[in-house]
Amino acid sequence: MSENFSVEVGSIAPDFTLPGTGSKSYSLSQFRGKTVVLVFYPGDETLVCTKQLCAYNNELQQFEKVNAQILAISAQDVASHESFSANRGFKFPLLADTQKTVAASYGTVGPLGLPRRSVFVVDPQGVVKYVHRAVLGVTFRPVAELIEAVAQA
Repeated sequence: MSENFSVEVGSIAPDFTLPGTGSKSYSLSQFRGKTVVLVFYPGDETLVCTKQLCAYNNELQQFEKVNAQILAISAQDVASHESFSANRGFKFPLLADTQKTVAASYGTVGPLGLPRRSVFVVDPQGVVKYVHRAVLGVTFRPVAELIEAVAQA
Protein backbone atom coordinates (compact mmCIF):
# COMPACT_ATOMS: atom_id res chain seq x y z
CA MET A 1 0.00 0.00 0.00
CA SER A 2 1.60 3.27 -1.03
CA GLU A 3 0.79 6.46 0.76
CA ASN A 4 0.75 9.95 -0.66
CA PHE A 5 2.24 12.58 1.56
CA SER A 6 1.68 16.24 0.84
CA VAL A 7 4.78 17.39 2.71
CA GLU A 8 8.06 16.17 1.25
CA VAL A 9 11.56 17.57 0.76
CA GLY A 10 11.20 20.77 -1.25
CA SER A 11 7.66 21.52 -0.01
CA ILE A 12 6.80 24.73 1.77
CA ALA A 13 6.16 23.66 5.37
CA PRO A 14 2.52 24.21 6.37
CA ASP A 15 2.32 26.98 8.97
CA PHE A 16 0.52 26.35 12.23
CA THR A 17 -0.13 27.86 15.62
CA LEU A 18 -0.44 25.56 18.64
CA PRO A 19 -0.57 26.06 22.40
CA GLY A 20 2.53 24.83 24.19
CA THR A 21 4.58 24.77 27.33
CA GLY A 22 5.40 27.99 29.10
CA SER A 23 1.80 29.25 28.66
CA LYS A 24 2.59 30.36 25.10
CA SER A 25 1.36 29.67 21.62
CA TYR A 26 3.93 28.81 18.98
CA SER A 27 3.74 29.32 15.21
CA LEU A 28 6.13 27.90 12.67
CA SER A 29 6.25 31.31 10.99
CA GLN A 30 7.57 33.00 14.14
CA PHE A 31 10.84 31.08 13.61
CA ARG A 32 11.45 32.31 10.04
CA GLY A 33 15.12 33.07 9.63
CA LYS A 34 16.02 30.06 11.78
CA THR A 35 16.07 26.36 10.94
CA VAL A 36 13.32 24.45 12.74
CA VAL A 37 13.43 20.77 13.67
CA LEU A 38 9.80 19.61 13.99
CA VAL A 39 9.61 16.46 16.08
CA PHE A 40 6.25 14.66 16.01
CA TYR A 41 6.18 12.09 18.81
CA PRO A 42 3.45 9.68 19.93
CA GLY A 43 3.18 10.36 23.65
CA ASP A 44 4.39 12.05 26.82
CA GLU A 45 6.18 9.82 29.34
CA THR A 46 6.34 6.84 26.99
CA LEU A 47 9.57 4.87 26.78
CA VAL A 48 10.88 5.71 23.31
CA CYS A 49 9.52 9.27 23.29
CA THR A 50 11.18 10.01 26.61
CA LYS A 51 14.50 8.62 25.35
CA GLN A 52 14.18 10.58 22.11
CA LEU A 53 13.34 13.96 23.63
CA CYS A 54 15.92 13.52 26.41
CA ALA A 55 18.58 12.76 23.77
CA TYR A 56 17.68 15.95 21.88
CA ASN A 57 17.56 17.97 25.09
CA ASN A 58 20.94 16.60 26.25
CA GLU A 59 22.47 17.62 22.91
CA LEU A 60 20.63 20.94 22.64
CA GLN A 61 23.92 22.81 22.29
CA GLN A 62 24.53 20.95 19.03
CA PHE A 63 21.24 22.31 17.67
CA GLU A 64 21.95 25.80 19.00
CA LYS A 65 25.38 25.81 17.29
CA VAL A 66 23.65 25.41 13.92
CA ASN A 67 20.92 27.96 14.81
CA ALA A 68 18.15 25.35 14.94
CA GLN A 69 15.01 25.47 17.07
CA ILE A 70 13.37 22.22 18.18
CA LEU A 71 9.58 22.14 18.38
CA ALA A 72 8.16 18.85 19.72
CA ILE A 73 4.52 18.10 18.86
CA SER A 74 2.12 15.44 20.10
CA ALA A 75 -1.60 15.01 20.68
CA GLN A 76 -1.53 15.32 24.48
CA ASP A 77 -2.80 18.52 26.03
CA VAL A 78 -0.70 21.35 27.46
CA ALA A 79 -1.16 20.13 31.06
CA SER A 80 0.36 16.76 30.11
CA HIS A 81 3.20 18.53 28.28
CA GLU A 82 3.90 20.86 31.22
CA SER A 83 4.20 17.86 33.55
CA PHE A 84 6.40 15.89 31.11
CA SER A 85 8.62 18.91 30.48
CA ALA A 86 8.95 19.73 34.19
CA ASN A 87 9.82 16.09 35.00
CA ARG A 88 12.50 15.96 32.29
CA GLY A 89 13.78 19.55 32.19
CA PHE A 90 13.20 20.09 28.48
CA LYS A 91 14.60 23.38 27.19
CA PHE A 92 12.47 23.41 24.03
CA PRO A 93 8.70 23.77 23.80
CA LEU A 94 6.24 20.88 23.64
CA LEU A 95 3.21 21.75 21.53
CA ALA A 96 -0.30 20.34 21.95
CA ASP A 97 -1.91 19.17 18.69
CA THR A 98 -4.94 17.65 20.42
CA GLN A 99 -7.04 17.51 17.24
CA LYS A 100 -4.07 16.13 15.23
CA THR A 101 -4.67 18.77 12.57
CA VAL A 102 -1.00 19.71 12.29
CA ALA A 103 0.03 16.04 12.35
CA ALA A 104 -2.47 15.39 9.55
CA SER A 105 -1.16 18.32 7.49
CA TYR A 106 2.36 16.84 7.74
CA GLY A 107 1.17 13.30 6.97
CA THR A 108 2.24 11.86 10.32
CA VAL A 109 -1.04 10.24 11.35
CA GLY A 110 -0.79 6.52 10.71
CA PRO A 111 -3.35 3.73 10.58
CA LEU A 112 -6.12 3.88 13.19
CA GLY A 113 -5.29 7.54 13.80
CA LEU A 114 -2.11 6.71 15.68
CA PRO A 115 0.70 9.25 15.42
CA ARG A 116 3.91 8.30 13.63
CA ARG A 117 7.25 9.29 15.12
CA SER A 118 8.42 11.77 12.50
CA VAL A 119 10.98 14.52 12.06
CA PHE A 120 11.05 17.40 9.60
CA VAL A 121 13.83 19.95 9.14
CA VAL A 122 12.50 23.28 7.85
CA ASP A 123 15.02 25.81 6.54
CA PRO A 124 15.01 29.53 7.45
CA GLN A 125 12.78 30.28 4.41
CA GLY A 126 10.17 27.69 5.43
CA VAL A 127 11.17 24.97 2.94
CA VAL A 128 11.26 21.34 4.10
CA LYS A 129 14.82 19.98 3.74
CA TYR A 130 14.56 16.64 5.56
CA VAL A 131 11.70 14.21 6.21
CA HIS A 132 11.63 11.01 8.21
CA ARG A 133 8.36 9.23 9.03
CA ALA A 134 8.80 6.04 11.03
CA VAL A 135 6.75 3.04 10.00
CA LEU A 136 7.27 1.53 13.44
CA GLY A 137 8.14 4.10 16.08
CA VAL A 138 10.49 1.91 18.12
CA THR A 139 13.59 3.94 17.25
CA PHE A 140 14.25 7.60 16.63
CA ARG A 141 16.56 9.67 14.47
CA PRO A 142 19.92 10.28 16.15
CA VAL A 143 21.11 13.81 16.94
CA ALA A 144 24.08 13.55 14.54
CA GLU A 145 21.77 12.75 11.61
CA LEU A 146 19.54 15.72 12.41
CA ILE A 147 22.49 18.10 12.84
CA GLU A 148 23.76 17.01 9.44
CA ALA A 149 20.30 17.66 7.94
CA VAL A 150 20.22 21.11 9.56
CA ALA A 151 23.73 21.90 8.30
CA GLN A 152 22.57 21.11 4.76
CA ALA A 153 19.34 23.13 5.08
